[in-house]
Amino acid sequence: MARTRAFDTDRVLAISADLFCRRGFEGTSVDDLVTATGVQRGSLYGAFGSKLGLFVAVLDSDPAEQPTTVTLDLLLVALLELAHRDEKVRLICAARLQRHSQPGPVLGDRLLQRAHL
Repeated sequence: MARTRAFDTDRVLAISADLFCRRGFEGTSVDDLVTATGVQRGSLYGAFGSKLGLFVAVLDSDPAEQPTTVTLDLLLVALLELAHRDEKVRLICAARLQRHSQPGPVLGDRLLQRAHL
C-alpha cells in the first residue's frame, strides 16, 4: 500500500521554482532542494523521480495565462539549460511559447534583466 505524502506538493513546487529561478537547474542541487523544502531526498525522489522530474513538475505546474517573472525565469532556465537535451522539457517550452503572444521580446527583456543589463 502506498503511503500518503506528508508534504504539501504545491508548497514544494513553489519553493523549488524559486530555487530554480535563482540558481538555475544545474546550480540547484538535490541537497539545496532538501534543505529549502524540508522534504527528505527519498520523498522527493519518490514523488518526482529525479531532480529533472521535479523541475518538469515545476515548469508544468504554472498555469499563468500571462507570463509572470517566475514563469519567464523558469522558461529561460528550461530553454538555456535543458531543452536542447530533453524532449519533454522542449515540448513544454514549445507549448508555453505558443500560448503567449509575442514571447520573444518578453523573454529577451527578462533575459537582459536577469543579466542586470
